[in-house]
Amino acid sequence: MQQAISLVALNELIKNTLDTTLSPTYWVIAEIGELREAVKGHAYLDLIEKSEVGILAKIRGNIWSYTYQAIKRKFEAATGTRLKSGMKILALVTVQFHELYGISLVIKDIDPNFSLGERARRRQEILDQLKSEGLLNLNKQFVLPKVSQKIAIISSVTAAGYGDFVNQLEQNANGYQVHYRFFQASMQGKEAAKEIIQSIQQVEAQQMKAPFDLLVLIRGGGAQTDLDCFDDYELAKAIANAALPIVTGIGHERDESIADMVAHTRLKTPTAVASFILSGFQEYEDMVRRQMLFVERYAQKTLKKSSDSLLGKVHLLKSLFQGKISEKKNNLDQFSRQTHRLSLHALEKMFLKVETRQQSLKRASHFGIQKAQSRLDQHEKAIQRANPEFLLARGYTRTEKDGMPIHRTDLNPGDNIVTFSQQNIIASEIKSIKKNE
Repeated sequence: MQQAISLVALNELIKNTLDTTLSPTYWVIAEIGELREAVKGHAYLDLIEKSEVGILAKIRGNIWSYTYQAIKRKFEAATGTRLKSGMKILALVTVQFHELYGISLVIKDIDPNFSLGERARRRQEILDQLKSEGLLNLNKQFVLPKVSQKIAIISSVTAAGYGDFVNQLEQNANGYQVHYRFFQASMQGKEAAKEIIQSIQQVEAQQMKAPFDLLVLIRGGGAQTDLDCFDDYELAKAIANAALPIVTGIGHERDESIADMVAHTRLKTPTAVASFILSGFQEYEDMVRRQMLFVERYAQKTLKKSSDSLLGKVHLLKSLFQGKISEKKNNLDQFSRQTHRLSLHALEKMFLKVETRQQSLKRASHFGIQKAQSRLDQHEKAIQRANPEFLLARGYTRTEKDGMPIHRTDLNPGDNIVTFSQQNIIASEIKSIKKNE
């Protein structure tokens, strides 16, 4: 039987064996499972290695205060983010065995370039997955409404960007009315992505009762680390699959976050989102003005054309009837002279007959003139009744949708229509439609 030794002796043997066998330092790739900063400035870490089935390895790590402050400054300057749980690092370590506390790693340095590459790799993996699942451009397939009057806002009530957004909407120079509803979510930290997803779900549930035109996701600017939640896969998936178009204004000047990429429209700041929404009102108002001007000019052109046509027909009818009257008169005069020459010798005999015939001719001529005048009056009345101004003067109105008479187009609740009377042009919105049976 092997001779027994004390636990202290065994620990000393392990320590001496490690010290003589292992190299002074190793570069180790591991994930930070947990990181705690001590009051004295030291950092204590749990370093782990994982696979799909779970944790494969785990060991404690220490970074002493002086080294930790230098590592932290260098890492944050290079990456724009701080060391935190869940981050994969490349660390220069020394293996240390303590008789009381066991084995641990003393971290001498951390390579920020590795973490930058790891972050970019992880980000690219998320983008590749979204693309392979057909989610990258899914939300962009929505057609933005011409005027977004009902807005769902996901932000933090304490975010400066939220206040700027609301102020710009409410104090716009044109007095446009925008109805909005606020949904609270953290805009940074570990729980931010989860809370934003929950808020998106709340907005979608509200869609069944009172639909929104648009969902905006906004926050003010911040450090790189504060914005990491917007590169979360589950958040990107929720944005892509949302039931309405999403506009982001996350307030940063760096490259687009993954949330920006899957959203329908990405703008730099919350105030830029507000300006974007208000510009839709302005563009729609300008379009309505152009349409009204077109309708006015078209109506004036049509009325002038009808008036010119009516005057032309009146002149034509007058000319025709005057020609007929002149022709009849010439024929009558010629006949009278011929009769006088041929019948002079029988004038006394035919006097009564001629007088009778003259009276008959006069009556016929008078009747023809009256008949022609009556036809002229009928034409004038028909032309007058065809004049749109005649109908408007009698109290009738004309209603159009998008420049088309309403009997030639489909009408639905919510459509905008324009009604023309003799004195007014009235814009209306259809609240309901009932069949006239």
